[in-house]
Amino acid sequence: MLALVKKPRIEISLQGENVVELIEWISKKYEVNILTSDLDESISIEETDFWQEMQSNRIGNLLSAARLKANLSQSQLAEKLGIRQNMVSDYERGKRRLTPDMARRIAKTLKIKVERIF
Repeated sequence: MLALVKKPRIEISLQGENVVELIEWISKKYEVNILTSDLDESISIEETDFWQEMQSNRIGNLLSAARLKANLSQSQLAEKLGIRQNMVSDYERGKRRLTPDMARRIAKTLKIKVERIF
């Protein structure tokens, strides 16, 4: 059985006895999606809901990951950029388009290459 825990993001492959009970136990604390229950049957990652959700806001997810890796809150990043916290939130949620100039400013602040955001 292949399962995906969305938050925290964990992929697990389970075999053997009591697999169903283990998944039920994990599901009490985390949202779990079963990708396939037949190990002979496989699906590409691109076909999963998780992949499609991540791709729908790819830039925002990359920006959020880079900010978290830099150990900064949205408020801290906003302060360093001289913008409001809700603007950082909007960029990360895909509600505001990231301009090339803002991408460069963010990349410089987070000490990453601008290509990592795009």
